Amino acid sequence: MASILVVGPHPDDQELGMGGTIALLAHQGHQVTLLDMTDGEPTPAGERATRLVEAKAAAEALSPPPPGRAITRILLDMPNRRVEPSLTARHAVAGAMRAVQAQIVFVPYFKDAHPDHIATTSITQDARFDAKLTKLTLPGDRGQPPIYPQWLIYYYATHLRIIPTPSFIIDTSMFAGHKLRAINAYASQFVKNPSNRAVPERITTQDRYLGSRINAHAGECFFTDEPLGLNGLSGLVGIG
Repeated sequence: MASILVVGPHPDDQELGMGGTIALLAHQGHQVTLLDMTDGEPTPAGERATRLVEAKAAAEALSPPPPGRAITRILLDMPNRRVEPSLTARHAVAGAMRAVQAQIVFVPYFKDAHPDHIATTSITQDARFDAKLTKLTLPGDRGQPPIYPQWLIYYYATHLRIIPTPSFIIDTSMFAGHKLRAINAYASQFVKNPSNRAVPERITTQDRYLGSRINAHAGECFFTDEPLGLNGLSGLVGIG
């Protein structure tokens, strides 16, 4: 099983962009870690203590039942709305990659209107390289050895009104309910903030459309700069 790190600028970005896939991977037995760059505050209807409780509940909503491996979260506590590429930020993310020995890293799509999203992706791309450097101690690396995550994959949690052109779509039909429960765990964002109350329904509609492109009930789309290697066609939807 693989160690998978899902990086998000703020708590809820991972769930909105790929919550179904996170649940799918966790239920398949992979080690899934959510890395939050910030606590997401300030927001119009939130505050730190509430957001931390919500983030924990969201991870639990996506986790398999015991004795399955629970999804874990790491908070780097960078300042919300002021995430910037820097050596310090890069080494913090690289340290997290080493700590969990991440083999696959998911990060927000690189085109976005939100500066925190753009910065998070840039930092993570650079951190992937730094995580493999020998004779370099990184913060939070828990003494784990250098590692170069084999895959860096982009998920769509963008503030731009774009139509994704993904490299692939994952069938998340079995975990659409898990994703919706995880999103609804962020009540401060999607219940108490009137401007965001339509978000869960919009995400559900989007996932249904993406699922329809692969003859599934729900789906989530991803982009990669590097070609994915296959050892056959048995994993493709509709072939078996």
